[in-house]
Amino acid sequence: MSRSGIRKTSIWPALAIAAGIASSAQAQVQEPTFRVLPVPSLNFYGSPGLIDMPSAEMLPEGQFTTALSYFGGQGRYTLTFQATPWLSASFRYNSIRNLNLFGFSTYYDRGFDVRFRLLKETRTLPQITLGLQDFAGTGIYAGEYIVATKSFETPPIGASRLPGRLKLSAGLGWGRLGSFGSISNGVGTRPSFVGGSAGGQLSYDQWFRGPIAPFGGIEWEANDKWSFKLEYSSDDYVTETQTSSVFQKKSPVNFGVEWQASPRTRLGAYYLYGSEFGLSAQIQLNPKQPTIPRTLAAPQPIQPRPDRATNPEAWSTSWSEGRPAPLLRSLLQAALKDEGLILESLEIEAHSARLRFRSTRYRSYAVAAGRAARTMARILPPSVETFHLVPVARGMSLSTITLRRSDLEALEFDANASEAMLAVTGFNSAAPASDSAVYGRELYPDFSWSVAPYFAPAFFDPDQPLRIDVGVDFGATYQPAPGWVISGKIRQRLAGNTKNGRQSPSALPPVRTDQVLYAQYDTTLNNLYVARYWQPGKDLYARVTAGYFEYGYGGLSTEVLWKPVNSPLALGVEANYALKRDFNQRLGFQDYRVFTGHASAYMDFNNGFHGQVDVGRYLAGDIGATVSLDRVFANGWSVGGFFTLTDVSSADFGEGSFDKGIRFSIPLEWFLGKPSRKSLGTTIRPIQRDGGARVHVPGRLYGQVREAHRKALTDEWAGFWE
Repeated sequence: MSRSGIRKTSIWPALAIAAGIASSAQAQVQEPTFRVLPVPSLNFYGSPGLIDMPSAEMLPEGQFTTALSYFGGQGRYTLTFQATPWLSASFRYNSIRNLNLFGFSTYYDRGFDVRFRLLKETRTLPQITLGLQDFAGTGIYAGEYIVATKSFETPPIGASRLPGRLKLSAGLGWGRLGSFGSISNGVGTRPSFVGGSAGGQLSYDQWFRGPIAPFGGIEWEANDKWSFKLEYSSDDYVTETQTSSVFQKKSPVNFGVEWQASPRTRLGAYYLYGSEFGLSAQIQLNPKQPTIPRTLAAPQPIQPRPDRATNPEAWSTSWSEGRPAPLLRSLLQAALKDEGLILESLEIEAHSARLRFRSTRYRSYAVAAGRAARTMARILPPSVETFHLVPVARGMSLSTITLRRSDLEALEFDANASEAMLAVTGFNSAAPASDSAVYGRELYPDFSWSVAPYFAPAFFDPDQPLRIDVGVDFGATYQPAPGWVISGKIRQRLAGNTKNGRQSPSALPPVRTDQVLYAQYDTTLNNLYVARYWQPGKDLYARVTAGYFEYGYGGLSTEVLWKPVNSPLALGVEANYALKRDFNQRLGFQDYRVFTGHASAYMDFNNGFHGQVDVGRYLAGDIGATVSLDRVFANGWSVGGFFTLTDVSSADFGEGSFDKGIRFSIPLEWFLGKPSRKSLGTTIRPIQRDGGARVHVPGRLYGQVREAHRKALTDEWAGFWE
């Protein structure tokens, strides 16, 4: 997967945010005066390691890193995610100047790495890790290794009151990492790198084959700022120094120095292979550690009800004999509005109340439910003991959260308030509103609009790896009644060069490879659609959307989702009649039209892992399945990956062999420090081809339904008392 066409994504805002975070972290986060480096440093491949060689270390769970390194005409840009304590994965984009193999002045390549911890370090034993490098690419950087690392404390240096740390690493490598100083011919034969146009397939028949060579090195973290590295490399750089003339290798010994510029940023300078100077920059972010402390206005404290024994009149239910609902609705609606919540409807009886509400401020429904419950406790008469809280999205009642008022009063200041409250809270399906319900005033029709900047980058064009458009989006949404949404967005490009990119040839109908033709116009109708949401039965949710879904396709989309509140499993079916839009993205369509759709299964695993399998027909008419796995954190961060296999052969699919990619989403509140339901995210594909392509329909059901069900609520329940 060495060459590519262009791919439009929304990664640029996320990268800009990451860069801003790194540059301002010193000012935003108070750094301890003395600090032993908390996380492993990264090597030139963006994984924990020495300089060019790996170590056995693992990053903290959930760590998301960006590494940029350069030496000898080679640039490497890597994203790494520590999915579990024992597993990490990386996506890397490489550039090599003067490779002289394929007629390009600079050769670009993409690859994936994966690492598995086999043994955790103890007082006496080292940590041991097994790694696969560039295991699904063209193979130019392909190699496998097993490495051990042991840490030792060293006396403090200078003004630091804390000890330093010495880390020794040694391992055996195959492939590239077995090309210099081999001690064995190993098992089987391993072909040398020759490149190719397809790539992207697992080269499992080459793993751990061919010559085996040792490597190793030392890293000394002298104090909280400085570390020094020395390594012996087993990579002979055959392609770069013998087949071609990228640089001249004179020695297998590398050394360097690194400086921890801020808690999240690390810089390094090196001398490699006896002839080259190198530089690196590492940005390490963790979803569990926001860049700015989260600030949330303190909720009103719960006011305990009068003692029933000494003041029985306060507990009288005589108030319920009249028509109290409209008055209580007005009081509650105003108070909820101050909390960023919208009252949809209220049903009230002498001893219970059912509130249907929308959250406009809080991403977490656990936080929203806690705010709603305390507001009800402050306003409703003392005899109302049971609260039924029903989160609502697009007119759909998502679940019922049932709790007792007396538990709120008793547990507010409990040492284990969140766990104790969760233990006495019930989660069930939401029943339809009864005839006695009173609805919020002036909710519908509802109109909103927005003006926001946009950045539309295009990656991996072999002539220019990064192209970008910038401009302004003008959006508007109209909701005439519950469950109805009419929305549209006009996009005005102000500057950019994506229209100068390449159109990739394809053996399939050009459902995505002609994106550059859509980039030729400055003013476009990005989308315009009408959608209807409703609940046809218990645990069932439905959607119909018609109009212009995205830049390339419009038509009619229908979806039904089965998702019980207390089940981690969900099943869905989606059917679309998709029409290809005119390249000018106005109101016209081209001749291409296709029926496409999928049957989907969703599974909410433990520890924030979400799996999804979609089986069906794609935009080019191919039939197959997409498998996805994401890690979702309690604060809204999400990182995952996917792959799609269809009945299209790798030869017909073209470069990359099959569709695959990684994706991430960052909630705005993570770096703004205040509540927000918005997020920034992107999907990064090594190559965008026509096989396995799906239409992008706004407002699909599963994501908005799942976040108000039991598993999501319990994962975020620590926010109930915020």
